[in-house]
Amino acid sequence: MKRAVKQVAVSALLLLVLCLVCRFVFYRTYSTYYPYNAQPSDSPADFQVISEDPEIATGAVTEIRDGALKIVVTPGQAGETFLQITNAAGETMGYVPARVTRFRTVYNISIGGFSGDTVAMLASTVFWLLTGAIMLWNFFQSKGSSFYQYQTIWFIGFSLFALTTGFCLLEVSIRHMISPANNSMLYVYSSLSGASVRFMETTSIPFIIFASAMAVSNIVLLRHQRFRLQNVLGLLVSILLIAGVVLFFYFCSQDFSGSEQEYRIRSTLENTAATLFAYFECMLAASVICGLKAARHKPAQDKDFIVILGCWFRKDGSLPPLLKGRVDKALSFWHSQKEATGREACFVPSGGQGPDESMPEAEAMRQYLLSQDVPDHLIRPETASKNTLENMSFSKKIIRESSPDAKVVFSTTSYHVFRSGIWANLAGLPAEGIGSKTKWWYWPNAFMRETAGLLRKRWKQEILLLVVLLVWFGTLSMILG
Repeated sequence: MKRAVKQVAVSALLLLVLCLVCRFVFYRTYSTYYPYNAQPSDSPADFQVISEDPEIATGAVTEIRDGALKIVVTPGQAGETFLQITNAAGETMGYVPARVTRFRTVYNISIGGFSGDTVAMLASTVFWLLTGAIMLWNFFQSKGSSFYQYQTIWFIGFSLFALTTGFCLLEVSIRHMISPANNSMLYVYSSLSGASVRFMETTSIPFIIFASAMAVSNIVLLRHQRFRLQNVLGLLVSILLIAGVVLFFYFCSQDFSGSEQEYRIRSTLENTAATLFAYFECMLAASVICGLKAARHKPAQDKDFIVILGCWFRKDGSLPPLLKGRVDKALSFWHSQKEATGREACFVPSGGQGPDESMPEAEAMRQYLLSQDVPDHLIRPETASKNTLENMSFSKKIIRESSPDAKVVFSTTSYHVFRSGIWANLAGLPAEGIGSKTKWWYWPNAFMRETAGLLRKRWKQEILLLVVLLVWFGTLSMILG
């Protein structure tokens, strides 16, 4: 994470230096555009630009294009002035307000433009695209046991958010460069402030479909498992998400009549709410990506130990489909590795005895492994754990006693691989995961749990980042509407 932050910070610094160099070397003057319905006989020489205070700024019409007069403003000393535009008959056509800073930067107060604004806009575009690329690169660099971290979700999630913002900037930047007269910086700012709203409009339908599927899957899940908060998390969140999207678009669709200030406040509320949803959508999509990638991962066949995570089994000691799938997946990997390399890994079935169980879960798995012709000396049960973290911690002790540098793989249900890998890292056990197939209705709730885990694990960083994003989009909305 620190490496990614440093890379983003260095990129921002280099782009800032580039902007400053371009500003003072290539953009010593400022070009602005004044709307004008040109006639075929018109030429720039027919117009004059008279400065209210020539010591602050002077101007001249240099071109007529896109239904506007191009006016080049040359800065002088710091201050504010007005540039009066007159035609060949000496008639006043309008005024251009100009503010010059002590660094000789010209601001057009009416449209928000300034000296070097095109370079600054392009640098902002490159910054967001580069940030997205950096996060994406760090995501793909997360391999093996290092993949199972909440920062992996954040890498891919924030890359989606950054790339979306970057491509939005790229679109308005291209429009501004092709036709600056019709796409002023005010238009650029307005497009940026509404980027989250457009993103939400584009993704609202698939987002509602996913939230509905999550609700349905949660209801089916509750029919198969006992009531626990973590088993209804997806249902509660899906209701809130669907209600939030519906209320948002209902609010946006209402006719508005009020003052300009009230309109700005309304736009600010819309854009900040949309930013929250857009960011959450990206993190939820990232959880889906990480969960699916973890479930489909195929570790190298060089492992010394295979940890099997336990769960409930039948009273007669036989394994239900969920637990049997985990053990069978471990057996499949064991046989495949043995055939390919001749290497025999040791099994560590892991799971203690619950209050309604006749024996430890590890013992039930051990008996099944023996029935599948696995030699007893290759089975080292861990019989004390009560949750996944203890599965990993206690299994680690058994493994380290035998081989401190052992290579480990763990077997669990496919939807549980990524989360189990996180617990393994927390326990200090570097391990890769393999997942057995499971019912479809486990998946949506699992994705929601990973997103919630990310937000809970990194809540301080997430709040800080969201505050920065909300202030940025909200300020643009409040200032520019």
